[in-house]
Amino acid sequence: MNKDQVKGRAEQVKGKVKEGAGEATNNPRLHNEGKADQVAGKTQEKVGDAKEKVKRAIDKA
Repeated sequence: MNKDQVKGRAEQVKGKVKEGAGEATNNPRLHNEGKADQVAGKTQEKVGDAKEKVKRAIDKA
């Protein structure tokens, strides 16, 4: 697991917390920020996954 994967997952968790807080407080801005953080986290995690695949391919060669 590389740092992009870890940071991406952490960003997703942060987004879920913000989304939940936005729903609980009826704050649409916070809710939407949480959704955006989750998307950003998923994207960063996918970048980390791609890096990991490249690293494995290089290690195999």
